[in-house]
Amino acid sequence: MHINELIEEAGRQLTICNACRYCEGYCPVFPALEMRRELTKGDVIYMAHLCHDCRACYYACMYSSPHEFELNVPKILSEVRLESYKGWSWPLLFGRSFTDRRVAASMVTGTIALVAILSFIWIGPATIFSRHVGPGSFYRVIPFFAMLVPALVLVLYSAIVSLQGGARFWRETRDAVKKTTGVTSLALMIKDVVSLRWLRGGGPGCYYPKATPSQLRRVYHSFVFYGFLATVVSTSLAAVYQDLLHRLPPYSINSAPVIFGTVGGLAIIAGVCGLVAMKLKSDPDPSLSAMMSADYKFLIILGLTSFSGMLVLALRNTSAMGLLLIIHLGLVAAFFLTAPYGKFVHSIYRSLALLVHHAEQARARTRSEGA
Repeated sequence: MHINELIEEAGRQLTICNACRYCEGYCPVFPALEMRRELTKGDVIYMAHLCHDCRACYYACMYSSPHEFELNVPKILSEVRLESYKGWSWPLLFGRSFTDRRVAASMVTGTIALVAILSFIWIGPATIFSRHVGPGSFYRVIPFFAMLVPALVLVLYSAIVSLQGGARFWRETRDAVKKTTGVTSLALMIKDVVSLRWLRGGGPGCYYPKATPSQLRRVYHSFVFYGFLATVVSTSLAAVYQDLLHRLPPYSINSAPVIFGTVGGLAIIAGVCGLVAMKLKSDPDPSLSAMMSADYKFLIILGLTSFSGMLVLALRNTSAMGLLLIIHLGLVAAFFLTAPYGKFVHSIYRSLALLVHHAEQARARTRSEGA
């Protein structure tokens, strides 16, 4: 379905929701909806990114199928989100990976294969399969700058593509909302993101995998979110150890980089396994299959990256370390290359939508108090 047709259908469903208002306490979508008499394209896109897909509204709705209104707000808003993800990505070929599994698989396998082939040509099997121990052993397999320069390029590329998508979201919705934001709105947005507040489905939890509320989805998301942050801290601390303290990796098990990396890696693996298991059992009616595929792609790449990192840590003093390090670096490269073309970008759009939401609510309170 074309984006304009999706907007029209989403507008139809949300208009009915606005007349009913039974679900007003479930998530920020409904307070935002109540502030509007008519829905523009920007309004619909804004509310689509406010939706956290908790599905509470779907199971509470008296107008879902087989009712003639056939409301399915989580699904239609997922469709709008997915089309916006794809439309705001560049280059267009990579943006197709949101809905084309062949493009996504080619990006991942091609990146890993390229890293492996270049490593074997440049370094050679003898070095790769030898046992390297002691400070600097990783760099005897892959030289430091051969790790650093491609990593910086990929991280910068991922950031540029993701941020330009965020800028397009901001422009797309500028006519829908007056974006007068302040420190308070920013603080409330950060609080929502850090606490994963809106994965509570109005209180009892998301309706995953079936029509029963549970906090498990929020817990697993927390594992992935905080696990990822822990790995970022680990990498940052490793840079401090190496560049400021002049201590080359690998570091001891009880060192700060290894502790944060281990905790983060294990948390990510646990969160990924939990989320994948829930999605496999998920009710298909409020789900969008293409969005589920995007979820799986992101989770599997992230999970494999973490798992390969844990293997490097566990086997770093054996002859398997070289090959495992190459595989891990290939997965890291694939993760950052595909991050702007997967569910990772939802963190940017949803954060911006929450920022606007809190600014709107603050203006509404000011008008109410002034009246």
